[in-house]
Amino acid sequence: MTLLCDRTCELGEGPSFDPSTQTLWWLDIAGRQLLSRRLEGKATVAADLPFTASAVVRVDAATQMLATDRGLFLRDVRSGRLSLHAASGAERAELRSNDARVHPCGALWFGTMGRKAERGAGAIWHHAGGRFRKLYDAISIPNAICFSPEGDVAWFADSLDNRMMRVACDPATGLPGGEPEVFFDNRGDKGALDGSVCDGDGVIWNARWGAGSLDAYSPQGKRIRSIALPVRQPTCPASIGGGRLAVTSAWEGMDAARRAGDPEAGMTFIVEAGCADRFEPDARL
Repeated sequence: MTLLCDRTCELGEGPSFDPSTQTLWWLDIAGRQLLSRRLEGKATVAADLPFTASAVVRVDAATQMLATDRGLFLRDVRSGRLSLHAASGAERAELRSNDARVHPCGALWFGTMGRKAERGAGAIWHHAGGRFRKLYDAISIPNAICFSPEGDVAWFADSLDNRMMRVACDPATGLPGGEPEVFFDNRGDKGALDGSVCDGDGVIWNARWGAGSLDAYSPQGKRIRSIALPVRQPTCPASIGGGRLAVTSAWEGMDAARRAGDPEAGMTFIVEAGCADRFEPDARL
């Protein structure tokens, strides 16, 4: 395990990797910043944002899409110019976006939640072709969204409920079919299920908030490996090639004493996980 960036994010989240430039992108949700760093680079670049954003995904070499509290925005990579791409019509001042992931077909799943994680205030949405569909309602903290390499299975979690769900998915549209079933029940164990990514072998890697752990789950729903992290609140992994995962973290909610005992909280790490590489697909407009 190595330290990629020692910049401390209050709520580091939403990492994505662009293999064409060997650049990791992620966000500090609370700090309203988009951050980036080349794997072999020596500096982290931070761009201030005019809104709260929680996830950044690649559209193409020149364009990104951001999930925000005001809708989905497109960002010109070179200039940083932002433009509204689509709003669901459900944007409200008391809500913000949270976890998001692109389905292999190019559709986007993303979650919304209350700014104070109010119980049942959020939802999980599907966006494709300018159209929004609400998939799941009464979600408190949407997380762990990821898809199988074939696009026929989706996983997600409500961190407050602390169970990871599995549902069949249409590979052509990214829409779920049937009712979700419990994939892994973390109730009674340490921490809460946070962000996930599915590798090339169909293994799900999940950051366990509050437990300082990066966990691997087999496609059958068994926890097969746990890697201890140097931070208590890891938030989300992203595949960066070479069997490695980048993992973001947060110091949100910590008082001075807890931060002193968790000095690397909010930093971003590279974990030599030995996983099967699988880069995220581009979002399709």
